[in-house]
Amino acid sequence: MLQFDRVELDDQSDALRHEVREFIATNENHLPRPNSDFVTGHDAEFSAKLGAQGWIGMTWPGQYGGGEKSNFARLVVTEELLAAGAPVSAHWIADRQSGPLLLRFGSEQQRQQYLPGIARGESYFSIGMSEPDTGSDLASVRTTATAEGDAYRINGTKIWSTDAHRNHYMICLVRTEPASENRHAGLSQIIVDLKNDGAQVRPIRNMAGGEDFNEVVFDNVLVPKDRVVGEPGKGWAQVTSELAYERSGPERFLSAYRVFVELVRICGDQPTSEQAAAIGRIASHFMTLRRMSISVAGMLEQGKDVVVEAALVKELGNNFEKLLPEIARTVVPDLSLENPEAQRLFRQTFEETMLLSPSFTLRGGTREILRGVIARGLGLR
Repeated sequence: MLQFDRVELDDQSDALRHEVREFIATNENHLPRPNSDFVTGHDAEFSAKLGAQGWIGMTWPGQYGGGEKSNFARLVVTEELLAAGAPVSAHWIADRQSGPLLLRFGSEQQRQQYLPGIARGESYFSIGMSEPDTGSDLASVRTTATAEGDAYRINGTKIWSTDAHRNHYMICLVRTEPASENRHAGLSQIIVDLKNDGAQVRPIRNMAGGEDFNEVVFDNVLVPKDRVVGEPGKGWAQVTSELAYERSGPERFLSAYRVFVELVRICGDQPTSEQAAAIGRIASHFMTLRRMSISVAGMLEQGKDVVVEAALVKELGNNFEKLLPEIARTVVPDLSLENPEAQRLFRQTFEETMLLSPSFTLRGGTREILRGVIARGLGLR
């Protein structure tokens, strides 16, 4: 059963929103090419500044460097950073996913070792889930970790590992027990030091010219056993809970937001009826998806299970992200008649978004996987 609680942001959230906007205005030098896709800007200095503001690890306990703020506060900061096109990819996965995973399942030693650096915006993580030739069938993981004394020997390959060529660590899903009829059994998560453990990281250039995706090869890589996250063999349950953090945030419908901003700018104060209709259509989608995302944040705040609701936010949001530039393309005015700056800004963000958009419905689970999650949640499968 789907349940989206009715949630309203409070006055503190509004005050925080203005604070974030002021911060962004003060740091405009870090936004030379604004883009709302969270993987497009890797800026260590900007991440450190966010950490100094207390805007990374916002909901975490203070003893680990966190801000002990609400999920609503984190959502507000996320919305404003993405809407402005700020460069957040350096710390993004560590803040959104890896940190919460360690808080929930990690040992006290792991929390003390890794979380403060993440909260300072100095320590970055990648995800080691997907593998070549397996598509979205995560349960078909073939990367193995064989116990040898106080270590595990890892062999296999991970792919689509965002920013692994620049990040410090990867939480890798591996098979620590032989495969059985229960494909979800025998999987574990283990922290790999990407700089020092001997993993080979190979960047993969995308159509937009970026190298955020990577192939990571493990050839007899030894990792200490105390880097296993949670209980060995229980990795599947941990991974599925981790994906709830990944699928429900504003990043799942704001990746193409700058196209909308520049469309409104280039259409001007007196849009045609077709342009006004397109702008209204896009805005209504944003409003609906935002309400759903806020609701999920509220339910997370209450400790509720939001796996199905988060999957629905991502499924609807990612489809909309790909649709948005297509809507904009049909109504954009003759660019040759507009001022050069408006023309440049629209073209820049539109072209970059179109090149990146094929990944929107792949990362974090394809639409087929998400629809399966939703169907099971509704008792249809």
